[in-house]
Amino acid sequence: MALSFEETNLLFSQLRSEQIPFDEIVTEFLNKINRSRSSTLSASLFLLLQNKKMLKSMERLIAFAILYQTYSSQPTSANPYVALFINAACDEDAEKYERAFVLQLLASGSSRDSKEFLKQSAANYIKLFDPSVHAFPSREQLLHQYSDKVHPEAHNSILKNESLKNIVPDPDVPRGCDANSPEFDLQPGAQPKLGSGDRDEALIGLLANLSPEGIGHQWIRPQPPRLPIQDGELVWLNPDSNYELVWDHGMCADTSKGAAVRDLIAKALKGPLAPAQQEQLLVGLTNDPKLVYHCGLAPRKLPELVENNPLIAVEVLTKLIYSPEITDYFTVLVNMDMSLHSMEVVNRLTTTVELPKEFVRMYITNCISSCENIKDKYMQNRLVRLVCVFLHSLIRNRIIDVKDLFIEVQAFCIEFSRIREAVCLFRHLKTLE
Repeated sequence: MALSFEETNLLFSQLRSEQIPFDEIVTEFLNKINRSRSSTLSASLFLLLQNKKMLKSMERLIAFAILYQTYSSQPTSANPYVALFINAACDEDAEKYERAFVLQLLASGSSRDSKEFLKQSAANYIKLFDPSVHAFPSREQLLHQYSDKVHPEAHNSILKNESLKNIVPDPDVPRGCDANSPEFDLQPGAQPKLGSGDRDEALIGLLANLSPEGIGHQWIRPQPPRLPIQDGELVWLNPDSNYELVWDHGMCADTSKGAAVRDLIAKALKGPLAPAQQEQLLVGLTNDPKLVYHCGLAPRKLPELVENNPLIAVEVLTKLIYSPEITDYFTVLVNMDMSLHSMEVVNRLTTTVELPKEFVRMYITNCISSCENIKDKYMQNRLVRLVCVFLHSLIRNRIIDVKDLFIEVQAFCIEFSRIREAVCLFRHLKTLE
């Protein structure tokens, strides 16, 4: 809420423009201020107007004019200081020219002619003031007239009225001192203790450092004691964590090899690699097996690699066999469409690493289902031959236990007994019974 140095000087210079018409002062003030700070400047004027000793008579008139005209472009009901104007107009201890000026401000929104008084300066307004042409309605009349424009006071704490005000009388200034006189003229026999320069300096310091909210109490309450721990209650633990820094030995390492592997994997997903490229990729993975974790091959991209470069897929899966994500790769491999390349990848994996039995069993079941569901007889016969050769290889190398899939494989051979490879596989099964 405090004002900056520039804002304080601007506000103070406007208040001391007693010879300039009110409308010119207000126009210059509104042109120079930042609109986002208008509420803060208005609050500072409100602070000064609350105590009659803060401003001289002409300065108070200018402050009232600025405070009212700041909100003149908005509906009258949007002015949050209408209650202040009503209180000033009904203050019987105030000068009559001040009460009349405030009443004219309140009525200035009704017509354009009612703003003619703002073309006068504060000095001329006081000099030419004629109290006989002005009527001063009661507070009840004003409240009734402007009831729709008075903002109800927002809910405040019951301790608000107990806060210390920002403006307090100076005990060094004698009671006979007139705060509104230029040099604080005193009654006969009294000595001035506060000059005009000191007064201006105090006013500027007040604007720059204080807010209209006053100085509130700091209600300090002691921290409540902790409740005793009951039997069977969990105790909150705050363990001491002594962390040690671990040096990253891979920092600033040469990543050019990793970039080359990533580029080759990206090409392998789109199409078959040239023999030289395959050799370069296989050598890179062999020299640094950890590159397989940073090559950019996500499980969902595995089918593309299997179809385009099955040998590369076998090498990558072999390196990933102990990875926590290997299950995701196997799941994708089982569920992808059966093809010669996928069977080649699984067949090579079975002779290279130990595959989970559940994975092999599910893949065989998927192969059998694919052969049964295909409609094209030529493609069906071709896939059946591939599956029979594949199963024969698994059985011969003892990758699978025939007893686990005997019934399913036997039914498959009987269904496609017209195909020579199925008959050979069936005979082989009979020899193993």
